[in-house]
Amino acid sequence: MPGNFFLVGLMGAGKTTVGRALAKATDKRFFDSDHEIEARTGVRIPTIFDIEGENGFRAREAEVIAELASMPDIVLATGGGVVLNPVNRESLKRNGVVIYLRASVDDLYLRTCHDKNRPLLQTADPKAKLQELYEIRDPLYREVADMVVDTSRQSVQQLLARLMKDLELYLHENRTA
Repeated sequence: MPGNFFLVGLMGAGKTTVGRALAKATDKRFFDSDHEIEARTGVRIPTIFDIEGENGFRAREAEVIAELASMPDIVLATGGGVVLNPVNRESLKRNGVVIYLRASVDDLYLRTCHDKNRPLLQTADPKAKLQELYEIRDPLYREVADMVVDTSRQSVQQLLARLMKDLELYLHENRTA
């Protein structure tokens, strides 16, 4: 399958897990923008948030997205807030197929409730925070997405099989259009 595949969605939607599987299945290089930021700074994301705040982190994220999105034949798992920046949305849209991995707030909460590496969820009510993030970001994910895939109640193998079929159809329709 030609081109780049960019995965967007809230934290816990499965972007990294599905991204790795998709990269392997399509023989592409896999990148995770959050992991790239950590590798380049030498510190974890929560530390960047503590020192530079969310704005500092978002500036670093925009640099990494611009660089990675311009590379050929990659699968990129983006951070959940990547869509907040219109420049990031444009860069993703222009350089590949954007896949929104969507999950319910309940599923996202179950997948993230024990993860201390998610600074935005270090709050008294992480489920309410996820609901708030969903309400703000879902329209942005939908705006940038070429396809939306529900990740609830499926194994990675089932999800990958469905995604591969959807991608083949999408690429075929958009080559002949």
